[in-house]
This record gives sequence, C-alpha cells and structure tokens, in this order.
Amino acid sequence: MAVAGCSGQVATPDGKAPSEVRPPSASAPAGGGKPADGKPASGDVLPGMVTVAVARTRLAALKVGQPGTMAGYSRDKFTHWAQQGNKCDTREVVLKRDGADVTQDAECRAVSGTWKSLYDGVVVTEAGKMDIDHMVPLAEGWRSGAAGWDAARRKAFANDLTHPQLLAVTAASNRSKGDQSPDLWQPTDKSSWCQYGRAWTTVKSEYALTVTEPEKKMLGTMLDTCAS
Repeated sequence: MAVAGCSGQVATPDGKAPSEVRPPSASAPAGGGKPADGKPASGDVLPGMVTVAVARTRLAALKVGQPGTMAGYSRDKFTHWAQQGNKCDTREVVLKRDGADVTQDAECRAVSGTWKSLYDGVVVTEAGKMDIDHMVPLAEGWRSGAAGWDAARRKAFANDLTHPQLLAVTAASNRSKGDQSPDLWQPTDKSSWCQYGRAWTTVKSEYALTVTEPEKKMLGTMLDTCAS
C-alpha cells in the first residue's frame, strides 16, 4: 500500500481474506442533501453529501495546483481515532453508522453486523475485516493543503463524522486505494463513482484543499455517471 494513505486499517489477525459475498450492484444515486440527524440521505452511504449540481459547482471552484511535498508528513500528525463518548471512538461510530443490524459490546466494539463496501460491492459480516477509510487520504490532504494546518484542524479532518470523509470498506479495497487521488485510483464498482466523486469533491471543498488537473478531470467523469 502506497504511503499507507487510506486510514483506519485493521489487520486481519490470521492474515486470511475476509469472508465475502458479492450481491448485485445497485444503481448509483443522483444525489441528496444532508438530513437533520447527520446520517446518510436515502440512497447515499455517506453523510453530508451534496447534490450533483452542487458538486459540479464546487468542483469548478476548487483551486488547481501541483501536489505539495511529503516532507514532514506523518500519520501521527492527524490524531485518530478520537473518542466520541460512551466509550466509542470514531472507528466504532462509523462501523455502527455504516453497517446493518450492528450490535456492540460494553466497550462499544462491534460484535456483529453486516457491512457492504461502497468501493467493491462486497458484503462482510465481521467488523474486524472492515477498514475505516478516509475518503481524502491523510497523505493526500497533506499534499494539497493540510501541511499548513494546526493539530486541531488535522484532528478534525481525520475524525470528521459530519462530511463524507469516513466510511467502512473492505480492507482489500482500502489498501488498493492507498493514498491515491481519483485520477490514479477509482472504485472497481462503477456504480459507486457518483457517490465517490461527490464525496471527494465535497471534502476538498469543505477543507479548501487543492486539486490537480488530472484529478479534477476524473472527478468530472465520475460526476457524469450520476443519474440526471
């Protein structure tokens, strides 16, 4: 995995591949705003998603620049996972949010449930075999503006439960993505491209991060897959 850019990775203890099944892929949704409770809108996996039209406007407004240096980068500069109350850290909150029929123990650890990974359409029934991915990886954030942030803003970026920055996905898809931008890596399940493009654009816009020309072009391609 390149530069270990995608985050929240939890290694499988026995090194074996997750028990997985592949259900039919769903059609990509057209969009939707953030509901009042902060949970994903109907048809969306992630919270804080904007409509396709808003995403296009935000994409057009993103500042284009060259990737910054990785000098000084460390994942430790992006404190995660933060405590969220009731013994739950950010990882456990996302697992609960993104799964179906999730039960947790007294320490807030997910002990059962079902998770469908946005990136590859795979369904997993063991929480320990899911990673929590940063939509915009920490290293990518560093290269596109986060190098100049203070510790508090980096912590907020790494634990953002309000915008579409965190999601539970299979370890294989997360590690395939690494810290790559959309022009270098795309989800294998193309039905997820609409959500992926909207989410990435939203996060970059919310945090005033830059994009490269190839990145911006691919984001436009992803938005073009959204239903009109």
